[in-house]
Formats: sequence, C-alpha cells, structure tokens
Amino acid sequence: MSWHKIIECVPNFSEGRDLEKIDRIVAPFRGKAGVKLLDYSNDEDHNRLVVTVVGEPEALCDAVLEAIGVAVQLIDLNHHKGQHPRMGAVDVVPFIPIKNTTMEEAIALSKEVAAQVAELYQLPAFLYEKSATAPHRENLAAVRKGEFEGMAVKMQAPEWQPDFGVAAPHPTAGVVAIGARMPLVAYNINLSTQNLEIATQIAKNIRHVNGGFRYVKAMGVELTDRHITQVSINMTDYTRTALYRVFELVRIEARRYGVTIVGSEIIGLVPMEALIDTASYYLGLENFSMQQVLETRIME
Repeated sequence: MSWHKIIECVPNFSEGRDLEKIDRIVAPFRGKAGVKLLDYSNDEDHNRLVVTVVGEPEALCDAVLEAIGVAVQLIDLNHHKGQHPRMGAVDVVPFIPIKNTTMEEAIALSKEVAAQVAELYQLPAFLYEKSATAPHRENLAAVRKGEFEGMAVKMQAPEWQPDFGVAAPHPTAGVVAIGARMPLVAYNINLSTQNLEIATQIAKNIRHVNGGFRYVKAMGVELTDRHITQVSINMTDYTRTALYRVFELVRIEARRYGVTIVGSEIIGLVPMEALIDTASYYLGLENFSMQQVLETRIME
C-alpha cells in the first residue's frame, strides 16, 4: 500500500440480516483506487453492519458517500428492529487518522462528508466526538438518545438542530452522526444467563457515565438465538482503559449473580497493541514492549 496519507473509516449501517442489501452497501468499497476494504461484519441480533475501510482522503470520501447513498435507498427504519440503538440507516460514520494524517484532517473530512450527505441525500447530519460543535454533542449516546422514533421531536429543540440539513429526520433513513475520533475497540462479553436485567446492570456498573471506567461505554443485549445475554462495550481509548481490566471487572460483577463469562468477541478490527497489552497481563510478562513483536519490527 503506497499511499501517502491513510485515514480509516468505520461506518455502521442499520442492516444485519438481509445479505443482498449488505452486499450492495459494501460494494462501493470494493475495487476502488485509493480505497481498501479491510473487514465487514453483520450481527442479526443487533441488526447492524460494521464496515472497516481505509484509504486516501479524497478517494475514501467518494466511496463513503456512495455507500451512504445505497443505504439511504435500501434501508427503511420504520420497519427496522434490533438490539442495538440506532437513529439512522447509516447510524454513525467515524473517521480515524492512521498514517501521515492529523486529527484536524480527519475532522475536516468528516465535515465535508456531513455537508455532502445533507445536500445529496437530504440526510440531516450531526457532528460528534472531535468534530462536535458543542460539548453536549461529543458523546454519541447523547446524540442518538431518542433514536429514530423520537428524533423528529428532539430536533425541534434549539440545542439539537443538525449541523447540516433540515431540522427533521429523513422519513426512512433518519439522521446520521459523523465525526473524527481515536481508534475504538468494539468488545463484547457474553454471559451464561438469559436474564437481560443482569447484563444491563453489569453494563451500568462498568461504564463511565455511571461511575465505571473512564473510556468505556456499555449496554446489555439479549442474544435470543443463543439463549444468552451480552455486555456490549465500546472501548473509546484502549491505551487508557485496557481490555483485560474490563474483562476482569465484568467477571467480578457477574459472580454476584451466579453467572459466568462464556466468551468474548471483538467486532471489526483491533489495534495489535490492545491485544498485546492484554496478553502481557495474563502471561505475566515483565518489561515487554511492542518492539518485541515480530510484525512490528517487519513493518518499520
């Protein structure tokens, strides 16, 4: 990959069940100069598609806009049900600086895409995280609160006017949050219980907004097909809150209910450093660094 500048984008689409629609949404990221599709995964319980793509800024912008256009055409949130909260057919579009780019460049790209989706698709856009135009808009959960069904009323309030587009959701595609942020790890921990209240309470105990870890967002989710529940977690800065700390706290909290962890999963891609940090903890490695990882030295 001989690109000079690389930005990552991880758009989340509100479709996790219809494979034909998923393929059409992902198609704009395939076979494009200056863009590489790294991963995509769909979850039927969440009814959500997460795509990971990297590219040079201009080419990435074009591909993301095309995929958003497809999603707006295909997804009708009036008929959408899933465990994951959502406010748009394209729910959130984060840009992450990776190589030879700054956060300021990622912010500029997010604003360009937000302006274009409002103009091209009549899709109102909120800027969030590092791109946010006010402190109360930084947290995605605050922007999304009310979801698709409550967004029409919410957007009438002066403090919730969209950054781009009219102050009313698209009739079928809702609204979208677009912004720039640090790399995020989507990390889920599965529990040996069907009781959603237990997963929800554990999520509440570990997330920052309720007094838990500073860089953790979490919610309880029911995995009906597997007859278990899940603590679904977004690690917003793995360098400050490690995966193993969250895993161990969930184990401790679950124990009070007589519940165990049956497994965990990572959605999409994850920085190697996040896994090395966790491996170092469980192996009790002393004075270990990323420079001892073979792949790190090869990539230098």
